[in-house]
Amino acid sequence: MSKSKHDDPHIPHLTNSEIVVTSLCAGAGAGALAKTIIAPLDRTKINFQIGHRPYSTKRALKFLLETYRREGFFALWRGNSATMARIIPHAAIQFTAHEQWKRILKVDQTGKSPGRLFLAGSLAGATSQSLTYPLDFARARMAVTHKHEYATLRHVFYKIYSTEGILTFYRGYIPTIAGVLPYAGVSFFTYDTLKRLYREKFHDSHNPPPSISLLFGAVAGMLGQTSSYPLDIVRRRMQTDTVGKYPSIYKTLKYVYTNEGLRRGLYKGLSMNWIKGPIAVGISYATYDSAKSFLRNVIVNYREGT
Repeated sequence: MSKSKHDDPHIPHLTNSEIVVTSLCAGAGAGALAKTIIAPLDRTKINFQIGHRPYSTKRALKFLLETYRREGFFALWRGNSATMARIIPHAAIQFTAHEQWKRILKVDQTGKSPGRLFLAGSLAGATSQSLTYPLDFARARMAVTHKHEYATLRHVFYKIYSTEGILTFYRGYIPTIAGVLPYAGVSFFTYDTLKRLYREKFHDSHNPPPSISLLFGAVAGMLGQTSSYPLDIVRRRMQTDTVGKYPSIYKTLKYVYTNEGLRRGLYKGLSMNWIKGPIAVGISYATYDSAKSFLRNVIVNYREGT
């Protein structure tokens, strides 16, 4: 089996199969941890994105408190089971696809191929989003409805399939992919570039320490989400639309902009994304790098021990 290089220069020669397996495991854990931590903020953001109420930090806190009082503490994590069902395969596929796309595109680790580095991130995001989109759709429905309407993830799939048809699970797919291309491209490009600059600055072949990786991930998340936020609004409106109010990207953009404006419509809730997004992406990237390095060291040490 052929050997393959990767972005942990201090870990020698793993097979590509070993790289894939360790990436899948590390990505799954990183995605699950990050999304669980910010789940209440995610639910709050989705509710403001699809509604007509103007967003503010005060209103967001009020929503959290009212949800807690009406439905209890764990209601703040409503829809998180659907999130986990989606984010574990999504994150595992995205991180793994990113490494594989970098290998396929022959991305230069010294920064001489920035275009290919950006493309690798965009393609990784598109790959994972395409394979897990119905789960994202189900999660959005659960997040904005009462538990009596959709009691479980299985109930979401059964009810939507029975009443709206199978194609409904891909409603909002086009704006999602249109948004994920710049988001994943900017996010992965920024994170990898910051790590490379750190290594060059400190003449260090290792990954940055977790605290630095967390900071780099936060910056990457903020830039990535800002670049694609209006399309995130569009996809949430289309995903949660049950009456045909938002039939296409153009009509949804036009409706939101005409009736709600730019700041209060297409960028509604962005300030919350600047809180939850950097936290989630920072935790995800830092956890992924740490878990990946740990798993690959285990393989290398086991091989040397045998």
